[in-house]
Amino acid sequence: MAADSFTLYKLILLYMLDNLDFPLTNSQISEFILEKGYTDYFTLQQTIYDLQSSELILSENVRNSTRYIITEAGRETISMFGSKLPSPIKDDIMTFFATKKYQLRKEIDLQADYYPIDKEYMVHCQIKEKKSTLLELKLNVVTKEQAIYICDHWQKDSEEVYNYLIQKLLLSAPQEE
Repeated sequence: MAADSFTLYKLILLYMLDNLDFPLTNSQISEFILEKGYTDYFTLQQTIYDLQSSELILSENVRNSTRYIITEAGRETISMFGSKLPSPIKDDIMTFFATKKYQLRKEIDLQADYYPIDKEYMVHCQIKEKKSTLLELKLNVVTKEQAIYICDHWQKDSEEVYNYLIQKLLLSAPQEE
């Protein structure tokens, strides 16, 4: 693989992360890169690894996904070398964000994970909006299967759970006149 191509892949990733105010998951990045045919999966993973090793991006593991954010050094790098990224690629990235930004953010804003406590499991579910937490819910369940099931369904059911709690808790609230 040519060094110029590898540099291009790094610039694409830095440009993507620099143009959002939330992290992207490995699968979200892969969806864009592979759909556009810029490179293959293994080269993309090597690119991500190199950016992490250079401390241009940071990763966070949440359950079964890895999320990436750009560091200040990454921002400086894209600021200095972003002009080397061809305009059609920048346009592709911005079009991808324009059509999928809500979906991308929703995937990040809804978080569910679990961890063992004694012989049971604690499920930790969150609904975030940008940097604010709208709802944080911890449930103690008996089996790992229950914990996994709740995490797997949080994405689909979180809005209904949130609305139910708001309605239920506000039902007894004194009415303002």
